[in-house]
Amino acid sequence: MAKRDYYEVLGVDKGADQEAIKRAYRKLAVKYHPDRNPGDKEAEEKFREATEAYEVLSDDKKRPLYDQYGFAGVDGMDQGGGGAQYSHAFHDFSDLFGGAGGGFSDIFDSIFGGGFGGGARSAGGRSSGPAAGSSLRYDLRIQFKDAVYGTTADIHFKHNEACSACKGTGAAPGSSKKTCPTCNGIGQVRQGNGFFTIQQTCPKCGGKGLVVEKPCSSCRGTGLQEKPKSVSLKIPAGVDDGKRIVIRGQGDAGENGGPAGDLVVVLHVEPHQNFERDGNDLYCAVPISMAQAALGCEISIASLDGKRVTIKVPEGTANGKLLRIKGEGVPVANSSRKGDLYVKVMVQIPTRLSSKQKDLLKQYMDLENPPSDPQLMPLSKLGD
Repeated sequence: MAKRDYYEVLGVDKGADQEAIKRAYRKLAVKYHPDRNPGDKEAEEKFREATEAYEVLSDDKKRPLYDQYGFAGVDGMDQGGGGAQYSHAFHDFSDLFGGAGGGFSDIFDSIFGGGFGGGARSAGGRSSGPAAGSSLRYDLRIQFKDAVYGTTADIHFKHNEACSACKGTGAAPGSSKKTCPTCNGIGQVRQGNGFFTIQQTCPKCGGKGLVVEKPCSSCRGTGLQEKPKSVSLKIPAGVDDGKRIVIRGQGDAGENGGPAGDLVVVLHVEPHQNFERDGNDLYCAVPISMAQAALGCEISIASLDGKRVTIKVPEGTANGKLLRIKGEGVPVANSSRKGDLYVKVMVQIPTRLSSKQKDLLKQYMDLENPPSDPQLMPLSKLGD
C-alpha cells in the first residue's frame, strides 16, 4: 500500500506550525491508541502512520528535507552503515517521546502534559496496560540482478517472544506479582534533599509498580525469551539501494498483551561488474574497432538477464556515443513497463599493427588528405 503524504495523515496544512502539528497528532494518537483499541489492527496501523508522520514533521532537520524531496529525503536517515547482516532494536514509540518508561500512557503524559486518560492507568501514576514490542532492523545484502528482477530471501534473526513457561507473566507457576516495595506501587521514586527533588522511574519495577514475587526460572522474570526466527521475504522487482521493507508483527513481543513490533529489512544492493543503474535505466559499455565505428556494424551483447540483444552501430559513430535499447532496463514498480538499456560505444585504437595494416592505413590517410596545420576548436565541439 502506498504511503500517504505526512501532512495529509495529520490533517494539517504544509505551513502548519509545531503547535498545530502537535495538536493534530495528539488527537489521532488518542483516537487510535492501542490501549483504547486492543486487537484492532486497523487502529494500530493508523497509530503507527500518525506516529511516523509526527516524527518527521516535528523534527527541524527532517521536515525541510521531506518538504523538498518527499519520502526520498527522509528514508534511511537513521540507517546504520553497510556490513554483515545483523538485527537490533530499531524503533519503539518511547524513542519518539524521549524514552519515557512505563507504557504508552506515560509516554503521552511526558510529551503532552498529562490528560491522556489511558484505560489501564492506575491512580498511582503508573501504566500496567499493553505496551508494543520493539521493532527490529535487519540489513540484507542482495545481488544487483536480484534488485532489478526481484527475488525471495530467507531471513534468519533472533527476537523476543513471550516465555512459554510463564506465558509472558514473568512469574513462576503458583506465584504472582506484588506491589513494588521500593515505590509502593507508584512506579516513580523521588531523590534529593531539601527544596530540590528529582522524580524518576523506579529502578526496582521499571515504572510498572509491580514486581514478580517468584521469578520464572526460564525467563528470569522478564516474561520474554530470545528465540531464533526465520521468515521468507519476497523482494519485488526494481527495488533500489536503501529500500526498507516492513514485515508486520515479526519484531519483539509486546508486554501485557501489547502488539509485537515489526521487522524492518533494509536492502543493500551489491554493485555489478558490467552494469550501472540510474533510476529505471541501465548502462554498460562495449568496445568496437575503428573500422566498425567508421563503417557501421551490428554487434551482439549479453543483457543483464543473460539473453543476447543486437545493437546496430550507425556509420560514423563517435567514441563515447550512447546507443539506446528500449525496454531492457529495470522494471517500473506497479507497472508492466521497463526502463531502457544504454550502451556506451568505446572505439578502440589499435596499438600494434601488422605491416599490411599499416600500409592500408597509410593509403587511407593519403586519400583522406588530413590538414597539416589543423585549427583549434572549443572542447564543446569535440562531440559534434
